[in-house]
Amino acid sequence: MTATKSGKSKASGEVISRRSFIGRAAAVAGAMSAPVIIPASALGAGGHIAPSNRITVGQIGLGRMGVGHLRHLAHNAAVEVLALCEVDRTRLEDGRRELEGLYEKRTTSGTYRGCEIYNDYRELLAREDIDAVMIVTPDHWHTPQSIHAAESGKDVYCEKPISITVDEGRQLVAAVRRNNRVFQNGSQYRTNPTIRRACDFIRKGGLGKIKSAFTLWGSLGGMIGAERFQPYAASINAAVTGRSYTTLDFALPGEPVPEGLDWDLWVGPALSRPYNPLYHVNPSRVVVPWSFCEDFGVGPSTWYHSHSVEVLQYALGYEESGPVEIIHPGSNEFPTLTYRYANGVLLHLVEGWAQVKQVYGAVPEDARLDGNFGGVVVGERGWITTMSDNAGITGGPDELMAEYNSPAHDVDLGGRDHHANWIECIKTRGKPHSHEEIGHRAASLGHLTMIAYKLGRSLKWDPAREVFLEDEQANRLLRRARRAPWRI
Repeated sequence: MTATKSGKSKASGEVISRRSFIGRAAAVAGAMSAPVIIPASALGAGGHIAPSNRITVGQIGLGRMGVGHLRHLAHNAAVEVLALCEVDRTRLEDGRRELEGLYEKRTTSGTYRGCEIYNDYRELLAREDIDAVMIVTPDHWHTPQSIHAAESGKDVYCEKPISITVDEGRQLVAAVRRNNRVFQNGSQYRTNPTIRRACDFIRKGGLGKIKSAFTLWGSLGGMIGAERFQPYAASINAAVTGRSYTTLDFALPGEPVPEGLDWDLWVGPALSRPYNPLYHVNPSRVVVPWSFCEDFGVGPSTWYHSHSVEVLQYALGYEESGPVEIIHPGSNEFPTLTYRYANGVLLHLVEGWAQVKQVYGAVPEDARLDGNFGGVVVGERGWITTMSDNAGITGGPDELMAEYNSPAHDVDLGGRDHHANWIECIKTRGKPHSHEEIGHRAASLGHLTMIAYKLGRSLKWDPAREVFLEDEQANRLLRRARRAPWRI
């Protein structure tokens, strides 16, 4: 669909007409005739960054994650957020107030251009004064909005996972490259010095020959068994559906759409369905409430797999490729779903770290494995984790960890976090730590997992051509139709 260029903010209702534009221009011209004191910050003096040298950003999506990204961007002196977009008017207006509060000093100094708000992201993308966009929307919108942004000449930061099908992800990669854009997947662990140190240690042979790796995948039960689902127990049937390792299509009852929410635009390219608060309302600690539904999210891949698998594939040297086989537990070859890579390395999915010890016997019983996002890599010399929370990086034996902790394995990322890495690459036109191909391959691994579980069998995969070998039934699941008139 073509973006409109009406100059109208649907949420604010303000329309800038030709007459009012000329009037404003005349007022500005009159003001220019008077003496003007320009603050040093506006000229870039005193360590400040001049507004003309800042990267201008528009943000799409203002849920719980979106607000976090907005605050991060607002505290980056190299960035200026000029526009916000959200289909929920309450969130949109709250976001604008939040941003204005964060930019209060810039506003009073006259170095901030102000923020426009939009209901429809296509209007934001039509602005020629925006360099880049931050996309923090539900999973089913990640690919369409990223592609449309790239086609509009914007650089892109998109939350993970960047797609809901393998075909979508490949189209995103092609669009980013075709339009020479800078793309960063929101896998912030790739720019975490602690995790990068562990991954680099593994890549450089610190564990010797790699035998296997482990990361988390779980069923829907942990989410749909929560209290907020109880009023819809008859539609959910959690006793049965909670055992599923893939997202499902739940026939939730329709409820009145909250005032100010454009539900049709929220659903967008997904299958049309009535509004239900389980999709949209963000209760405490639930960042992605919609992710259990197959039309809007990719379940366990959204929750933790997409956080960890990118760094694990980086550690194993397959961050721009993938496995050659997905082995279903029903084959009895391994107790849990497993990926086999071309060099023979195995990546096992587990429902809890205890399975690494008790089911696979891969690490000692006293090994401490307690992070939510990460993995365990086992080699001929020992084992090490790629987790930054709770206990952080752990491993063994002691002599291996003494070697790991030596200054020789220090990692220097230049003091830049994941956002700053993206901003720096916008300036240099370099490749971010989690560029489009890496983000696509990380998301794809989750999609391959879903397909194997849905079909209930093992699959052979060609990571170069991105097709299942001699398996048309599986190949049909690599893509899905979109609701008209949405297309990419």
